Amino acid sequence: MEILIKNMVCPRCVEAVRQSLDALKIPFESIQLGKVKLEYPLSHDQKTNFSQSLELKGFELLESKNASLISQIKSLIIEQVHHTDDSLGENFSTFLSESLNHEYTALSRLFSQVEGVTIEKFITLQKIERVKELLFYDQLSLSEIAFKMNYSSVAYLSSQFKKETGLTPSEFKKNYAGMRKSLDKI
Repeated sequence: MEILIKNMVCPRCVEAVRQSLDALKIPFESIQLGKVKLEYPLSHDQKTNFSQSLELKGFELLESKNASLISQIKSLIIEQVHHTDDSLGENFSTFLSESLNHEYTALSRLFSQVEGVTIEKFITLQKIERVKELLFYDQLSLSEIAFKMNYSSVAYLSSQFKKETGLTPSEFKKNYAGMRKSLDKI
């Protein structure tokens, strides 16, 4: 049985969910960003206890089909932008459509209605947060960051960065304090 969990955005989130499952002695097969594959369905009490444990850690069990689909969209984007070093090799619309087995226009419409932003804007915001992280650690040049994040040029990266943050990448490097956001708050 597979259950979906909202706000799982990093490997530490996976570990936090693992700790909840272990503490409640709920056997599972696997945990990934946004989803847990259980060995068997949860009883009502187990579901209630697990839900409460997750809520204390900032997560939420997803019940509705639309909520779970949106969570899956977010998890796929976050995984690709923040936790995968390989280039996608296709555009996000194709990737999401094929991964979720839904038409992209339906996914886009649903996401916009529920989240109040387009999938494209969500991707942009995630990429900008990743760029902030890369700038903060100062291990790559801006050209290398632009290439890594699949921007067509440094100029395009810089203009999009300034549009979203109000700062150029170099201004951000000088004044980075407090400018990064938690992924689940984007």
